[in-house]
Amino acid sequence: MALGYDLVDVERSAGGLLRVYIDRRVGHAYATPGEIVTVGDCETVTRQLQYALEVDHLDYQRLEVSSPGLDRPLKRPQDWERFAGQEIEMALRVPFQGRRRWKGLLRSGDVGGWRLELPDEKVLD
Repeated sequence: MALGYDLVDVERSAGGLLRVYIDRRVGHAYATPGEIVTVGDCETVTRQLQYALEVDHLDYQRLEVSSPGLDRPLKRPQDWERFAGQEIEMALRVPFQGRRRWKGLLRSGDVGGWRLELPDEKVLD
């Protein structure tokens, strides 16, 4: 988005709800690293989206714009890059070494991959 926000996710549900998740674009003139999405940011994006959706004749009953919060999904490569070096918690769909939940530092791995550095010096690739 030209306003300095990234589109994180979009959900449509029965009843006409259109839910849009935004985040501040790292490196944009209006955002500083670590800055959170505010109510004012959501209002700004809501106004712009309402206009754009009306022009494109997209049918919806209610529009919600919000931050993805702490439980945000890491979907795109830039999502992983943005949070590299930070402590994360992750839940696996299939258990690994008998566990589904892991906590540690997200690190870039060899050959473009990612790894989780655990507090006790173990590394999960």
